[in-house]
Amino acid sequence: MSQSAPQSMAKGKKAWLIPVLCLIAGGGLIGISTNLAKFAGEVGLTPLAFLFWSITGAAFILFSYALLRRELPPLSKSTLSYYLVAALVSVAGSNLIFFSAIPHVGASFVALIISLPPLLTYLAAIILRIERFNKLRALGVVAALAGAGVLAARKFAAPDASVFWIGLALCGPVLLAIGNIYRTLYWPDNLSPSALAPGMLIAASVLLGLFSILPNYSLAVPLAEMLPLGLIAVQAFIFAGQFLLLFLLQKTGGPVLLSLLGSVGAAVGVPVAIFLQGERPPEGLFLGASLIALGVVLVTYGGVKMAASNQQTR
Repeated sequence: MSQSAPQSMAKGKKAWLIPVLCLIAGGGLIGISTNLAKFAGEVGLTPLAFLFWSITGAAFILFSYALLRRELPPLSKSTLSYYLVAALVSVAGSNLIFFSAIPHVGASFVALIISLPPLLTYLAAIILRIERFNKLRALGVVAALAGAGVLAARKFAAPDASVFWIGLALCGPVLLAIGNIYRTLYWPDNLSPSALAPGMLIAASVLLGLFSILPNYSLAVPLAEMLPLGLIAVQAFIFAGQFLLLFLLQKTGGPVLLSLLGSVGAAVGVPVAIFLQGERPPEGLFLGASLIALGVVLVTYGGVKMAASNQQTR
């Protein structure tokens, strides 16, 4: 017995290595993606055009990957519903809000508010009994939310604040939290992340294409230079990696750890926006970023302890 306990704890820690690595890599891609969206606007790409063609490219990349693995997205009534709803809240709706708001509120602010879903996701996960209450993890999501709240409050207080765009941008995290819970509750049986991710992105591409029917929304890409096309290609690969990692993290780490992708994205996206894109640092950056970082550490460490505890009781 004395030897099996340490072995079980080691297995529990190893079980959390994959989701933590997915969290770091996926969050980093989110931070880069946010900054690319701002740069795309500066070279003449509209938010809808940049998002549509990037998502379409990512869908093609992941579909090719699924084809090589012989794990094509299945087509049935239940899976089609899953693709459409997940695409609307997790990809098309939330990203269109974020990409549209970036020119008005800045890439650093959007990167920071993407860290808001943890508390919403955690509360829903507890209410729906997807996850057991854990004091350490609860403290972590509250810390992360408090950090993002400090930054949002300072943004509203700025004299040149665009209340409409700040308010609209804050709707994006709500959609992300809904998506985190929906994908967990309705994950189709016996389907891998590499099969589900391309199905969701194809559905998102269709939804965004339909949105372009509305007046003043175009999918046109300026072709006078190669830079816009190059940005779309880079963003397509980033989206492909980001959403594949999202499904892997959802499968291995659960919805609450998944929701911390935005917090890691903020840790990457804000410095890039400030030092490489010349944005003014958001007010309250040090306090807000410190609380967010504390939240990531507490939730991750709490998950490791829960995994080790579960292994010991078996």
